[in-house]
Amino acid sequence: MGEPSMSEEKKITLSVIKADIGSLAGHHIAHPDTLAAASEVLAEAKKKGVIIDFYVTHVGDDIQLIMTHRKGVDSPEIHGLAWEAFKKAADVAKELGLYAAGQDLLSEAFSGNVRGLGPGVAEMEFVERPSEPVIIFMADKTEPGAFNLPLYRIFADPFNTAGLVIDPRMHSGFTFEIYDVMEGKAVKLNAPEELYDILALIGTPSRYVIKRVFRREDNLIAAVVSTERLNLIAGKYVGKDDPVMIVRAQHGLPAVGEVLEPFSFPHLVAGWMRGSHHGPLMPVPQRYAKCTRFDGPPRVIALGFQIKNGRLVGPADLFDDPAFDETRRLAQQIADYMRRHGPFMPHRLGPEEMEYTTLPQVLEKLKNRFYKAEEYKVKIRHSEMLTGEVHD
Repeated sequence: MGEPSMSEEKKITLSVIKADIGSLAGHHIAHPDTLAAASEVLAEAKKKGVIIDFYVTHVGDDIQLIMTHRKGVDSPEIHGLAWEAFKKAADVAKELGLYAAGQDLLSEAFSGNVRGLGPGVAEMEFVERPSEPVIIFMADKTEPGAFNLPLYRIFADPFNTAGLVIDPRMHSGFTFEIYDVMEGKAVKLNAPEELYDILALIGTPSRYVIKRVFRREDNLIAAVVSTERLNLIAGKYVGKDDPVMIVRAQHGLPAVGEVLEPFSFPHLVAGWMRGSHHGPLMPVPQRYAKCTRFDGPPRVIALGFQIKNGRLVGPADLFDDPAFDETRRLAQQIADYMRRHGPFMPHRLGPEEMEYTTLPQVLEKLKNRFYKAEEYKVKIRHSEMLTGEVHD
């Protein structure tokens, strides 16, 4: 094999891997001893040169491992390290009797990659720019599709991102890689000319999730989201997905202010109590990243880092700003309004999403009590509408 090129030598991988391994008093906050246990594992790996740098944090009851290294995306060594850190943290959670200890660890054994084992993963590999600002968004009590609307506004909406109009590096637009998480398929669509096609998909965030965004000018990776759906992995409801997202900013990409701006609107997302309700996504500083009211409302934090030679400089707590106070106040009003619906839609999720919660267990005991309503004739059953197969 030949010598690696200069660009290959300079490539950095930023990995953000998260899991809920147990919480203090219900589902609202990670215990500091579990964070310390995970940090010890990563500190030893840094000492051995496995990773360059790391930062361990949490949003609500989810622990996030932020790591830099040169081993590329989906490295078995890095994923194995994350698995070890989560297992050690889960052991502490069990010792302390924390609630739902080890919840997101769906297997006893590591098989080379944490994908499919429960933890969520957002990773990107890139050549460091002279100044490399990145923002890591971490959400609790919601699903990966919660980032669809903000990502669209960041990378496709000129009313949000002025750089799409006036920055020549962004003027040709961005490519959105969209996953169909129900079918395990993906499609790449280009903005601005395929905007309506993009919206046709991502407007259904429970199924179509933006996974990556690339700058079309040079295919530079700009953003990546964890798209793991726990209920689809486990085959039952074991907790909401609580996604993480990495967004690179500045110097030919949206400015930090443009990246944060979509979160000034607390849009409705799925999740909240028992993963079964819609509620506003509230941008909060780290100190408010604990979900207590009805296990919510859903929260998102944003930590800003500079990356220099793989070193994580920071973070800056970007939502710790009174400029977002009115957003938080509006989110509270929306929460009040939605909560007054109680168990009714649209506060409670629609039937398709409730299939992945504990509700089917309740419906199961009623199924034999239904009888045919003679005066009500159904021409096409709902199941036939979904499959397209109509039977006489």
